[in-house]
Amino acid sequence: MTLSIILPCRNEASSLRQLLPDLIRLYPAAEIIVVDDGSQDDSAKIAAQAGVKLVQHVYNMGNGAAIKSGARAATGETLVFMDADGQHAVSDIARLLDGIAAGHEMVVGARDVDSQASLARRLGNGLYNFLASWMVGHTIPDLTSGFRAVRAEKFKEFLYLLPNTFSYPTTITMAFFRAGYSVSYIPIHASKRTGKSHIKLLKDGPRFLLIIFKVGTLYSPLKLFGPLSLAFLITGFSYYAYTYIGSGRFTNMGSVLFITSLLIFLIGLVSEQITALLYKDKN
Repeated sequence: MTLSIILPCRNEASSLRQLLPDLIRLYPAAEIIVVDDGSQDDSAKIAAQAGVKLVQHVYNMGNGAAIKSGARAATGETLVFMDADGQHAVSDIARLLDGIAAGHEMVVGARDVDSQASLARRLGNGLYNFLASWMVGHTIPDLTSGFRAVRAEKFKEFLYLLPNTFSYPTTITMAFFRAGYSVSYIPIHASKRTGKSHIKLLKDGPRFLLIIFKVGTLYSPLKLFGPLSLAFLITGFSYYAYTYIGSGRFTNMGSVLFITSLLIFLIGLVSEQITALLYKDKN
């Protein structure tokens, strides 16, 4: 199968000087695509000098937008996405491709514990992995890894769903599970990145919290809204029993809790139908 290697890039000139020659040496027949997402350094110049395909954004649009631009420009039957900051080992690409050759639709490099940059990020990723695993019923060791190989035909089905931000791995992973495509994980070690991270904890932290809810709504909204509705229903019954035993009456708060429980359940039900339409087989 033909191969396209896509590197979303923003101000990664220092790592590209080493990464691109390694990729060209190991995969001379592959289509290597650098997507320059509004870099202000020599990233585009280095990519052009290396002779790889260059896709440029006139301004910074986001990591997810770079992924989508790279996928649209790619002609390979298999796509490999990897960071341009030197975190991912070129030698691990062969292991991803082995998984594709074995019949999987997507193979993801799952980072080990030592690869997490900080305790906060480690805890956050652990929470995402736990929630996603519960939602899909399969173990997901690394929901947010950007190092993955996919079958191009399957990946491009979901381009319209992908956000322009750093949360694209979450979206595509849940989309593949929802569609019933085979997803596999291989353990990898991600090295310390070259240069400065573009993720800001205070700025991106609240946005990453929304990923938790996005995970649920992308896969099966009722799995998220159902327990929440049940919690309000149990609280309503408990409060009703308390007020009935204490004062022999049914209070307005009890009614509010029951109505809230019903509304949350109906929202989940409608969301479930909308989600089903999102993944309708267009073929």
